[in-house]
Order: sequence, then structure tokens, then C-alpha cells
Amino acid sequence: MSGYDRVVQPAAGDEALENHLGGDEARNYRQYEFDMVAPHVGRSMLEIGSGLGHFAEQFLPRLDRLVVSDFDPYCVEQLEKRFADRDDIDVLQFGLPTAIPLENKVDTVVMMNVLEHIEEDVEALRSLAEVTQPGGKIIIWVPGYMQLYGDFDRKVGHVTRYTPATLGRTVAAAGLDVDVLKPINFLGGIAWWLAVRRGGVGYPDPRLVKIYDRTVVPSTRFIERFIRPPFGQTVFCVARVPF
Repeated sequence: MSGYDRVVQPAAGDEALENHLGGDEARNYRQYEFDMVAPHVGRSMLEIGSGLGHFAEQFLPRLDRLVVSDFDPYCVEQLEKRFADRDDIDVLQFGLPTAIPLENKVDTVVMMNVLEHIEEDVEALRSLAEVTQPGGKIIIWVPGYMQLYGDFDRKVGHVTRYTPATLGRTVAAAGLDVDVLKPINFLGGIAWWLAVRRGGVGYPDPRLVKIYDRTVVPSTRFIERFIRPPFGQTVFCVARVPF
């Protein structure tokens, strides 16, 4: 059984703790995620851990085909309702690693805050590579650095937090090449360490998330336009399936 199957509190569920960083309290952060991912997305996309479908839906204007997926029955039910009138959108249910029930390969796979839940992370990426076109991309967004690991991570079922080095080794072991691999959200990492690790906060307080979203996220985005941070709350990777 994989870590993805064992999630204590599903990352994408309606009231999941991780959603405090992507709900109405964090509009700037949600835009930050989209702006980082969108330049690497092609014309056909599979999202892993789609939850209620909010993130994937943003890509529809640029896609010819979208496949959303989740392992949680509630999320799958909600996805089917959300996209019931769309013939160009498929909904799948599975937990990685597994043989993914997808007949036609996609050119892009997106997994936002999913890989850290999976013990067999190399096998999970190999499963994804099997349904990605040669030369296609697997976009990975994961929490960074074990120094930030705390009660929140345990509550939402995180097996690990990655560094660029550990994620790079995982990607390479899966037989993938790396286009982009870097830490991001440097100021967010500091804020997380102060609040969660030093401050003893078990989960993000929505009131603090609003402040973080209005102040830290714009500042981080500005700074990271000019410098590559040595550390961050998140590690971002664009892996490529070899030809």
C-alpha cells in the first residue's frame, strides 16, 4: 500500500488542512501556483490529486483534452458532477503507484502536493511516465525541506519533504530528465518555520494565511524574479519523459 493510499486526511478533500493554503484565504498563492505551472503545460493534461477540480479548471481555455483524477471517492464524485457536461474531460479514480487506466497518452502531467504522500515515489513517477508522451512533461510541486516537517505534515499524511537534491534523485531513478528543478517561496519557508516549527502551530490559521497571502506571497514573487533562492517552502520540478 502506498503513502498515497494511506493519506490520513486527503490533501484535496473539501475540508482538508492543506486546502487552507489554496482556498479563498490565499488567492495570491493560488495565482502563484498557476503562473509557475502554466508555461510548461501543453495541449493535453492529466492532473493527479485533482480534489474538487478548481486548479485543473483554470487550464481549460488552453487545453484540447483534460483528465482529472483522485483516489478519494468523495473527490471523484464531485469531479464527475463538476464536469458532467464536458465530453472533453475524463475523470479517473486510482492511487499511485499503479497502472493508470488511460488509453491515450497526454503531453503533460501535473501533480500538486501529491508525491510527498507516496512512499514508492519512484514507482509512482514511472507509472506516470507510462501515460505521458515521449518528450512530454511531468510537473511536480512538493513541500520542501525536512527542517520544516512538523505536526501539520503528519496530520495530512506527508511521508517526506523534498530538497532539490532528493527530488532530483527520485526523478532520475524513475528514468526522467530534468528541465526545471529549484526551491521556491523562500519567504514562505521562513514564515512556515517560524509559525509551525518554532511557533508550535499544528496547522495554518486561516487568519494568518490571509496576512501571508497579502504580504509574503507578492514579496516572494518580486524577489524571485531577480534571484534564485537557496531554500524554500516548496520544491518545483519539471521532469521530461525521454524520447
